[in-house]
Amino acid sequence: MSLISIGPPAFDVDVALAYATSDNFTGRPVYGRAECWLHPEAARHLGRAVRLAEALGLRLRIFDAFRPQEAQWILWNHTPDPEFLADPRRGSPHSRGVAVDLTLVDAGGRALDMGTAFDAFTPLSHHGNTGISPEAQKNRYLLQGIMTTAGWDFYASEWWHYQLFGAQRFPLLSDSVLATSMMG
Repeated sequence: MSLISIGPPAFDVDVALAYATSDNFTGRPVYGRAECWLHPEAARHLGRAVRLAEALGLRLRIFDAFRPQEAQWILWNHTPDPEFLADPRRGSPHSRGVAVDLTLVDAGGRALDMGTAFDAFTPLSHHGNTGISPEAQKNRYLLQGIMTTAGWDFYASEWWHYQLFGAQRFPLLSDSVLATSMMG
């Protein structure tokens, strides 16, 4: 299985992989290398989303994409919450290379207000939550419109998570599919 590297110049996105830093819910880096990868089919859909955002003067900031099974176990062992994390025994769309966590940024690189931070594991993170500001609600709907128009499915509990329809048809992948380990 060959995954596609996601980043400039091929993809005009801002890659800010949260799990390659300690700025994530575990409080420590999960990935040894900050590399962004997707299955070729997911990469095509992401390219469509990039173009749709660009037409509005916006860019996508990616927090996570392919997540090796090894990383999924680390996250699950830290916070085994099935509302926000896939049980690695079942498998995550991220570990299949067909999911992306992201937000929108303006021309100056500032993230649009989405009402919560990425990986805020609360009901305020749910799509359609009206307990956030009207501006944040609009921004979430904008992101959802861009992503669903580009062919992505959304996950109701996380405004930032999008995956290909029928994600289970793709195989689970470990770090060994990459030429250089992400877990490193």
